[in-house]
Amino acid sequence: MSQKPIAIRSYVPEAPAGKERIKWWGPGILWAISSVGSGSILFTPRVGSEYGYEFVWLLWLVCLLMWVMIREAGRFSVVTGRTVLDGFRTLPGPKNWPLWLIFIPQLFAASVGVAGLSGLAGSAIKTILPGGLLLWSNVLLWASVLLVGFGGYKWVSRVAQIFALFMVVVTFLAALQSKPDMAMFVEGVVPGRPQNLNIPFILPWVGTILAGSMGILWYSYWVSTKGYGGAVGELHKGEDVDEVEEQDRAPQDRQTAVNRLQSWMGTMSNTALVGVLIGTLTITSFLVLGVELLKPAGIVPSGVDVALQLTKLLSEIWGSLGYWIMMMAIIVILGGSVIANQDGWSRSFADITLLIPLKPYEQGGDAQAKYKETPRWMKPMVFWRPPSMTCRQALKIFYLVGVTGITSTMLILMIGDPVKIMSFSGIIAAVHTPFIVFTTFALNLKLPEEVRPNGVFNFLMLAAGLFYGVFMVLYVLNFLSGSM
Repeated sequence: MSQKPIAIRSYVPEAPAGKERIKWWGPGILWAISSVGSGSILFTPRVGSEYGYEFVWLLWLVCLLMWVMIREAGRFSVVTGRTVLDGFRTLPGPKNWPLWLIFIPQLFAASVGVAGLSGLAGSAIKTILPGGLLLWSNVLLWASVLLVGFGGYKWVSRVAQIFALFMVVVTFLAALQSKPDMAMFVEGVVPGRPQNLNIPFILPWVGTILAGSMGILWYSYWVSTKGYGGAVGELHKGEDVDEVEEQDRAPQDRQTAVNRLQSWMGTMSNTALVGVLIGTLTITSFLVLGVELLKPAGIVPSGVDVALQLTKLLSEIWGSLGYWIMMMAIIVILGGSVIANQDGWSRSFADITLLIPLKPYEQGGDAQAKYKETPRWMKPMVFWRPPSMTCRQALKIFYLVGVTGITSTMLILMIGDPVKIMSFSGIIAAVHTPFIVFTTFALNLKLPEEVRPNGVFNFLMLAAGLFYGVFMVLYVLNFLSGSM
């Protein structure tokens, strides 16, 4: 059966040119800062302490593939004005099957991810304030729920972003001051396989380098709300979106629209590259610190005292000042990551819930704006909402409290160890990423020929999907053999 092509935007404003493009780097920087979370602070030093520089090549390869993946997720939003979640509904097969295959695993990934981040930050707070890990993990978690639910997370996330940018500089300078063995580092750039390879140990790291599977889709959100390619659709009205003026909306011929979309794609691609480069620099710096400071001491950060072990990364270089910088980095950056993840997942789940009833080619935003009555099956989720609150906002709060609040709290109470919790989250991300990549690849093939990805990016997307697919198979084999 032939697939119906997806229409481009009806109107496309002129794209920024020259230095004006710098003003549009926001989504890339935001994405990079959000990605400086568990993968950088926890898993990268662990891998460095265990394997030295043997996986520099793997780190940089994943970063390259991540640039391709977020770029291609952003492509669909630039060209159509819709998120990739909205676009997935147009893929052939049973109605909305991609949404279900994203929704169900990510419900678990969301609760596990937020619990792990909260636990890691809580392990830092308990070392400087009275109270145990469980207390401070849950205090941080529910403070974040309140901030996201009432909109107060905006100023907190901005503080976390500024501090994260500061940490990018600090970790890079610290890595240089640790005097890395450049000969060993260069050897690590050449692909190789260590003799003591532990797949379950490596897999969570691979799944959290720069961003997990949902982080790829969230880049599509940030591109949409910033106004890449034009104004955002009704799906995001009422959220934190930039107002995009579309003056002089005279009739626009198709070639003009295509040319402008291609220019917007260039800006979006550069933005994605900026974000990936910032993230790559940060994670590489943490790898160097793990090799040069933790490995000689035989420290592989783990357990409920993981934060105290991680402070050695900077205290070995700058003494007590380094200790406090690292401690605040764990608390502020990971606290900001908790907020960003709760907001991102709850928005995504709310959107999926609203998109599921729609027909494949209905415009998600416009169709939802026309709803006159909430579907019967959705009413138990939003019956409590006041008249002034939209159904989407109510669903966001429902998932915020239920999935990233109550369920995450239960996981913290049952498991306790933040490293174990984050390991589960990383594994889910690595296993789920091939599905996200292949569905995004299939979706972009439905775009008009003039704005489809070329052969190089099609090849790289397939390579990314196969790469993560190999790790998925390795994980399943290790799980079935009982070695995990």
